[in-house]
Amino acid sequence: MSAPPPKHHPFRPWGWAGLALGGLALLDTLVNLGAEAMWFEEVNYLAVFWLQLRTQLGLGVMPLVLTLGFTWGNLMLADRHPSLAVSAKAAYRLGLRRLLMLTGMLSLLLGIQLLYQGQIAANFWHQSTSLYDSSTPLPLWPKLRSFTLLVQLLQTQPWLIVALGISTVALLFYPRPLSRLAALLMSLGFGLILAQQWPMVLLALQPVSFNQADPIFHQDLSFYIFRLPLLRLLEFWLIGSLFFTLVSVYLVYLLRDNSLSQGGFSGFSPAQRRHLYSLAALLFVITGWSHWLARYEVLYARGGVVYGAGYTDIQLFLPVHTLLALLTLLLGLGFLSRALVGGRSRPRRSLPPGLSGGWGWGAELWRSSFLIKGICAYLGLFFLGLVVAPALVQRVVVQPNELQRERPYIGYSIQLTRSAFDLEAIDSEPFDPSGELTLKDLQNNHQTLENIRLWDPRPLLDSNRQLQQIRPYYEFKDADFDRYGIVNSQGGVDRRQVMVSARELNYDRVPTMAKTWVNEHLVYTHGYGFTMSPVNTAGADGLPTYFVRGIDNRPSSEAVRQSIPIGQPRLYFGELTSTHVMTNTQVLELDYPSGNENVYTTYLGRGGINLGSFWRRLVFARHLLDWRMLFTEDFTPQTRLLMRRNIVDRVRTIAPFLRFDSNPYLVVADLGEVSQQWGTGPHQGRRLPPQAGLDSFRDRDSNLTPANFSGQSGQNALYWVIDAYTVSSRYPYSDPGERDFNYIRNSVKVVVDAYNGAIGFFVADAQDPIIQSWQKRLPRMFYSLEHMPQPLRDHIRYPQDLFTAQADALMTYHMTDPQVFYNREDQWRAPKEIYASQARPVEPYYLIMKLPQESTEEFVLLRLFTPAQRNNLIAWLAARSDGDRYGLRLLYHFPKQQLVFGPEQIEARINQDPEISQRISLWDTHGSKAQQGNLLAIPIGRSLIYVEPLYLVAEQNQLPAMTRVIMVYKNRITMAPSLSAVISAIFGQDYQPNSGLAPLETLSGQQGGEVLPDSLAAPTPP
Repeated sequence: MSAPPPKHHPFRPWGWAGLALGGLALLDTLVNLGAEAMWFEEVNYLAVFWLQLRTQLGLGVMPLVLTLGFTWGNLMLADRHPSLAVSAKAAYRLGLRRLLMLTGMLSLLLGIQLLYQGQIAANFWHQSTSLYDSSTPLPLWPKLRSFTLLVQLLQTQPWLIVALGISTVALLFYPRPLSRLAALLMSLGFGLILAQQWPMVLLALQPVSFNQADPIFHQDLSFYIFRLPLLRLLEFWLIGSLFFTLVSVYLVYLLRDNSLSQGGFSGFSPAQRRHLYSLAALLFVITGWSHWLARYEVLYARGGVVYGAGYTDIQLFLPVHTLLALLTLLLGLGFLSRALVGGRSRPRRSLPPGLSGGWGWGAELWRSSFLIKGICAYLGLFFLGLVVAPALVQRVVVQPNELQRERPYIGYSIQLTRSAFDLEAIDSEPFDPSGELTLKDLQNNHQTLENIRLWDPRPLLDSNRQLQQIRPYYEFKDADFDRYGIVNSQGGVDRRQVMVSARELNYDRVPTMAKTWVNEHLVYTHGYGFTMSPVNTAGADGLPTYFVRGIDNRPSSEAVRQSIPIGQPRLYFGELTSTHVMTNTQVLELDYPSGNENVYTTYLGRGGINLGSFWRRLVFARHLLDWRMLFTEDFTPQTRLLMRRNIVDRVRTIAPFLRFDSNPYLVVADLGEVSQQWGTGPHQGRRLPPQAGLDSFRDRDSNLTPANFSGQSGQNALYWVIDAYTVSSRYPYSDPGERDFNYIRNSVKVVVDAYNGAIGFFVADAQDPIIQSWQKRLPRMFYSLEHMPQPLRDHIRYPQDLFTAQADALMTYHMTDPQVFYNREDQWRAPKEIYASQARPVEPYYLIMKLPQESTEEFVLLRLFTPAQRNNLIAWLAARSDGDRYGLRLLYHFPKQQLVFGPEQIEARINQDPEISQRISLWDTHGSKAQQGNLLAIPIGRSLIYVEPLYLVAEQNQLPAMTRVIMVYKNRITMAPSLSAVISAIFGQDYQPNSGLAPLETLSGQQGGEVLPDSLAAPTPP
């Protein structure tokens, strides 16, 4: 007898190839993790990296291994269970048509589940970087809204329909291998989703009490903020895994033994039934737990008169979900008992006399088992209790007596919304603007008048781009409001409101022919300087004046030089720095242009990762996909890599659990080397690079002279401040409005050193439980606000995004009486103004002003309110920013019986004034256009004045010039070339400011002096 032929292993080469690919993927992952670890070490937040890595690895590997083991184990078990014996086949035959419909539906369900989970993973993977997230996250399983979102997804991406069709057909022909592949994809999806939710898990494991209970279940709010999201995530994972496994196993059993080609299905064997009963038992038990958790979800209901649980939710949804939880638990136990007794099918019951004949589905239901009846009862209770009955109860019981039924729940929503948006802390006072302003009042409020804002960021940035941008590759992205103390002629200090704008380098604006690798990564490394403009002044030609201007950052006077620590204002980190750069190379960096020449330099800061060794270059070449780093000859042992130079990307990488304000702002302050101590380790950065003199570069460029080389001293006074928020969408009864969160606190102020890249996190709201929980997890990461250097604390401001969210909520939730709230008797809205010939909402604006009953001016953020159906002013809200008054807010109510003109009415009066209208019409000719600026309502004492600048803008080359100032006080409307002139005209007396710095301004040749020297009245590029 001949020996059997040797067995071939056709999959062995593929196995080795798969192993090699897996090893390469693992090596690539380790390289990227190593690069990230070195970056976190460089910014001094390595402890944050290790915490995130440990948590994400655990959360990613655990569901991957458990889900894959569970699904593959059940699929392997399905392969081992024998099919129904041949002798029993005749009694349980499923026809081809019904078999094809059933298997096709199951295959489609698997495809839809994969699609849905993939979309959730992609949505969670791309988290929002700002306070306002425009994307709508898909809800976790199971929610009816999921079907609507899936339909929308298929409509926007029709190719997914084709993919679903292909996967459905393929599963019918290859159920075993494709089920395993689908299980692998599902497990990877669960791993990605749970790994990305690491902040939620960490908060849930170490919650901090809110010391406040919800009014329905009397649970501390920490349960809803910290624990309930984790429970819902676990529910999503367990139900998704069990549903997928049950459907996959069911499909494999149905398609076994070539049932489609055989023309029918013979039935399940006892072992197969035990298997399916066991999976169904687990699914129903977890579904019961899901219904129990759904009881808490009624606190976020949106269908009633208020956000949160109403009468119908409490009286109907709660008991129905409780019954559904009990019913599904009983069904789970019933399926479990059937699995334990062997999965034998029971004989069909005979019909009672009353059901004989043509009862059809009723007869079949009677013949069915107890479990089938239970499932039908569950579906019936679900449909009647959660779909039909709520509509009937709402229409028949609630709507005829809605206020009476909903009153307590309206009260809950008002109370908790006000608490979630911190509206309870707003002090409310009456404001009667009926007083008469006198010249003495004006003199007593001279700082308010001298800081009336005549420029806003839009025209100022247009002017900066024409006058101060210097080169095409520089860009002023934004202009931010702040206040600085300027030494006056008497030796005192006047607070001046200014706009600060950073001159950043935007590599996208470099000419195309100059976009080489060397230029991108070695030469164009940083921006240079900033402009500082007083908000209320202009030159004789109407152009902005500057305290600090030009590429050489010239102060306008000796007083400004003494007041503003300009230093060497290089910006290696900013809002537009999107490229990674290498410094301390053999190639000089462009520092700034000087006339027709350029000045060059080399970096001497603490920032950057050393690339002195080849292996480090190799790691970061792969991490950044920049392979030219390996072949350049310009690197030295001191070369450093500066990456993640965009400040928002920089801070978000360290603290992805925070939301960030949309408007970082630049602060000029002398802090010395204090930023070196920020972080979780002993210090930021390594030792400073050696001083590089001119001689060390002359062998590379013989034309280099002392005139075009600038050594760096490392003295930097530029810091970015970013407001960071802790938010949640799980605060019970709190109305989110159009936002994706219903709880917010400005918990952290983040500071980024624009030169060294150091980052500091300072807790601004120590009472917030969410940030308290993070402080427990990362005790060395956060500093108290008292530890922020005083020069920085002098410039923190109440953030505009937070103020806008709170003011929007206040428009409705200032009504604390349930009946007034129900009737919407006192609904507010944001007024509108005419800006650049278009109507737009009046945004919050910063002012230096003296609040009523206060003795000194302060920096405040102000917003106006008008009634929903009228245009008169009803209230204004002020948020304070200075010293120990930071964060205090005051709401001033106007008398309801008195008409106080709102911005829309003032705009109408301005445009109806014959002189103003005629002048605007005259200017709107010959290639120019008159543009109305922001209309500001400015409280002074117990009165209001309105001020609006008027700009003249050329159509071809937009360089806005301030030509007139319009002021409205009571029934007086005046337009004049200057602010001092319009004040004098309104009040009939010659107004002279008290400031020792200088008179207000000179506009269009008006007398009165200038804030800046004559040489700077009409700025030109240096």
